[in-house]
Amino acid sequence: MAANNRRMSGKKGAQVGSGGQRRRGLEGKGPTPPAEMRKGHKKNRVANAKAKQAVRRPAPRGRGGKGTSEMVVGRNPVVEALREGVPATTLYVQQFIDNDERVREALQLVADRGGIHLMEAPRPELDRMTNGLNHQGLVLQVPPYEYAHPEDLAAAAYDEGEDPLIVALDGVTDPRNLGAVVRSASAFGGHGVVVPERRAAGMTAGAWKTSAGAAARTPVARAANLTRALEAYKKAGLVVVGLAADGETEVGELEALGGPVVIVVGSEGKGLSRLVGETCDFRVRIPMPGGAESLNAGVAAGVVLYEAARRRA
Repeated sequence: MAANNRRMSGKKGAQVGSGGQRRRGLEGKGPTPPAEMRKGHKKNRVANAKAKQAVRRPAPRGRGGKGTSEMVVGRNPVVEALREGVPATTLYVQQFIDNDERVREALQLVADRGGIHLMEAPRPELDRMTNGLNHQGLVLQVPPYEYAHPEDLAAAAYDEGEDPLIVALDGVTDPRNLGAVVRSASAFGGHGVVVPERRAAGMTAGAWKTSAGAAARTPVARAANLTRALEAYKKAGLVVVGLAADGETEVGELEALGGPVVIVVGSEGKGLSRLVGETCDFRVRIPMPGGAESLNAGVAAGVVLYEAARRRA
């Protein structure tokens, strides 16, 4: 009996307690990763070298200046950013990542768009890059936004033979509100949006996503001093219209919206700052028969931009 047992134990095949290893082995490892992610491949070496250069190279400053580069962290945020066409330079993928649907979609989106480097990195390196955030193995690098100069917005409109229609934001700190304003400006024929350099929302990945692609068509300018930028607009022939809950005129009654104009929107809580309010030629209010105390910047800007577009039509 002992000899028979020894002969039986030598047979090949699934063993008790194998954990289904043979079955998992037959399932395969999924689709072949792109050449840029295959270690040792020429395209992988080239992509890694370009990505490192992109990280180290300082960004040149234009007339309107540039923001800072940004990292989009996590599988869902990365996929959403790629779906919305947020500009990106590099997708960092963790080595030996668990390849789920979101990872596969991110890789496919990068392959379809082109121009985005793929770089494989060990988990400790991604932890360092993201300051320990839960990146889930995917990190997308967004380049600095190229801001226009406030004067360029009006000049471009005049060059097209049109009256400038510009929105300036005073104290708006939520990037989603900025993105919503950019989207409204694009929808109603606006020529751009102006934001202050300090204590204000900038064109982050979140703002770009909220704009639903409008940020690719409508420029955003950054002003070192918003009050001075508004004064320069006035010298260029634009009327400065500020939104205020206690404005003297209702927005539908202001004929100036049909001409060259800058619409200034303050924060939902504090409204317009004192100096900006004093610089405005008109202070208008949006009638709200429903009794709401205020509207957020994105909604308020959309209402006034619609009125301006209606008058121009």
